[in-house]
Amino acid sequence: MTDAVSIRQDIVSKKTTATQVAERFLSKIEAVDPKVRAFLSVNKPAALAAAKKVDEKIARGERVGLLAGLPVAVKDNICTTDAPTTCGSKILETYRPPYDATVVRRLREEDAVIVGKTNLDEFAMGSSTENSAFFTTRNPWNLQCVPGGSSGGSAAAVAGGMAPLSLGSDTGGSIRQPAALTGTVGFKPTYGRVSRYGLVAYGSSLDQIGPFGRSVRDAALLAQAISGHDPLDSTSVNQAAPEFSTMLERDAAGLRLGVPKEYFGAGLDSEVRASVEAAIAALVAKGATRVEVSLPMTEYGIAAYYIVAPCEASSNLARYDGVHYGHRSKEYEDVIDLMAKSREQGFGPEVTRRIILGTFALSSGYYDAYYNRALKVRRRIKQDFDRAFEQCDVIVGPTSPTPAFPVGAKASDPLAMYLCDVYTVATNLAGLPGVSIPCGLTGSGLPIGLQIQGRVLDDLAVLRAARVFERELALSLPWPSLS
Repeated sequence: MTDAVSIRQDIVSKKTTATQVAERFLSKIEAVDPKVRAFLSVNKPAALAAAKKVDEKIARGERVGLLAGLPVAVKDNICTTDAPTTCGSKILETYRPPYDATVVRRLREEDAVIVGKTNLDEFAMGSSTENSAFFTTRNPWNLQCVPGGSSGGSAAAVAGGMAPLSLGSDTGGSIRQPAALTGTVGFKPTYGRVSRYGLVAYGSSLDQIGPFGRSVRDAALLAQAISGHDPLDSTSVNQAAPEFSTMLERDAAGLRLGVPKEYFGAGLDSEVRASVEAAIAALVAKGATRVEVSLPMTEYGIAAYYIVAPCEASSNLARYDGVHYGHRSKEYEDVIDLMAKSREQGFGPEVTRRIILGTFALSSGYYDAYYNRALKVRRRIKQDFDRAFEQCDVIVGPTSPTPAFPVGAKASDPLAMYLCDVYTVATNLAGLPGVSIPCGLTGSGLPIGLQIQGRVLDDLAVLRAARVFERELALSLPWPSLS
């Protein structure tokens, strides 16, 4: 399967047309998605109309955008005017936004072809895409396994060859973890690098939109297209984004790789450990330097995250009350009963669990014991990273402690599911950029992901390091065949 950068070159050079490319990927969706179930909705007429406009621009000799003619799948918690935005929840099952998210507007301005909206854990709360109110997405590498979450649909769409690019959101690893489990490249930019306007909020101080691609070059291209200041987002960084796609190449020589001992302890799968260690050793052989670092607050990351994120979710999801918009119960006695029944019927068990947890932690008498203490841990986690980056350029380690696991294996054990994000949540708590790239396969043929984290706003360094790994490892993954 050709990567996005090559597809764009072929379209611009008139070796093919945007319409032909769109038709090819739409046909692949029709053939493959009944097995994978990555998409909640596919808008074929809109996709073909967008592709036709790109072809007309090229025929007239006009300048085309960074994403000219490239099909892009969009996670269904990102607002789109021409398709529903359900967040994988029954409470928003019929919701159609009156505006485009800023990232969607930028996709359109850069001549992307949006092919559909992808499945997710309800309101982005989960690590397996089993929490969607509609159906479970499957991993294209093994249909009996999960694709990770919460952006499992976006990851599976790229891994299954149904789109060369996709957008996800990452609150505690929801781009990087599914990228690791599906053998794709998933990039979480620095908090504030990409506008959150139009992203349905889960944890407002943690959420960040980012790209999936088949290569680092692909992810960098899409990241470049969606990055930049947005006055509609008060947390948007007022700084121009680098031209990621043209500044990727560097040598391994001189690259200082920080390797935290805390990322290689109990709970890490032996095959994942071996593959990540081999990738690091391969770069050291090419001139990189391995630096042992310590992130002692790592063991408290999950606990802090699962206080901060549910507290913010409790606040953000209070608006879904059956009165303003979204699902409304048909039977109720008074307004309090209406709100209670609408929320009970509209929210699934995992969302309900996190709302209850967050509401409790914010309640009188418990705020200091839980939420305030979690914020102190969050600060300590950021300080850990600051000290580590005094010794290294990037921090590397496994993305997920295990490869993809069978559907249902952890569905009844929330804590086991939460521990899937043990290496990723700290990145969000500290607001750092991070990327997951493939670094090998298990003996049973499942992908293994390598995570690279960098300093705040040093997104380019993260992508450049990822590109060095990608180039030097020269992995040739046998992409899953699901035709």
